[in-house]
Amino acid sequence: MLRASNLKPPELKSARELALMREAGKLVARAHAICRQMAQPGVRTIDIDRAVEEFYAAHNATPLFKGYPGKVPFPAVTCMSLNEQVVHGIPGPRVLKDGDLLKIDTACKLNGWCADRAVTLPIGEVSPEKRRLVRVAEETLRIAIDLMPKRKWWSQVASEMQRHVERSGFSVVTAYVGHGIGRVMHENPQVPNYVDKETRKADFKLEPGITLAVEPMVNMRKGDVDTLGDAWTVVTRDRMPSVHVEHTLALTPDGVLVITADEDPPPAAPKDPTP
Repeated sequence: MLRASNLKPPELKSARELALMREAGKLVARAHAICRQMAQPGVRTIDIDRAVEEFYAAHNATPLFKGYPGKVPFPAVTCMSLNEQVVHGIPGPRVLKDGDLLKIDTACKLNGWCADRAVTLPIGEVSPEKRRLVRVAEETLRIAIDLMPKRKWWSQVASEMQRHVERSGFSVVTAYVGHGIGRVMHENPQVPNYVDKETRKADFKLEPGITLAVEPMVNMRKGDVDTLGDAWTVVTRDRMPSVHVEHTLALTPDGVLVITADEDPPPAAPKDPTP
């Protein structure tokens, strides 16, 4: 998402509030499960978006993207960004085809609390280099999850994220960053996936109760981006592929709680003893 201000300190959440955010996160994870099932060659992106909208409505959850203010309000409950589209793509009649990279970003509010997640799905058979791009972006998000309990300042995490991307031969998008999240989708602080003089000035401490939507955006070549005429869709300037992944993360005294993690399957029922 767009840069936010870091003028106010992050709002730290209690264990009870994190539990409420986790309930919203479970819904977002289930929405993504619907997307994964539908994301096949021949499917229109608008049909996936409509299925997610129906799912949120059936669970009394408020989709947070539809109507989001801008030059024109965002028209859908998901962002669907394909290939060279980085973020904020608008679902429509475009049909998925073999070899596409589909980025799906969606968020909802449930009982007053928000959760936000993005994934990148390879459609059919994609090239090895595209698969490597997806893997590196996912590894970059994992670095954040692993390091948040072990570092004092966010810049220490972001520098490791940036280093991993660049060592892999790819580029970090610097025009867009993650964000704090809680009662509203965009809270302080802004959460960059890189470090420079500007971000160091707005650095923040990592302490229990902080909740962050961490969302690395990784381009195959250069990190420069442009916005299309629809006022939303962000594309790589060189039109090379990009990958976007995101989880809502909470730092607790026991480590990181992944608010938007997939639900664990229920344990198997115990077998009846052999007579």
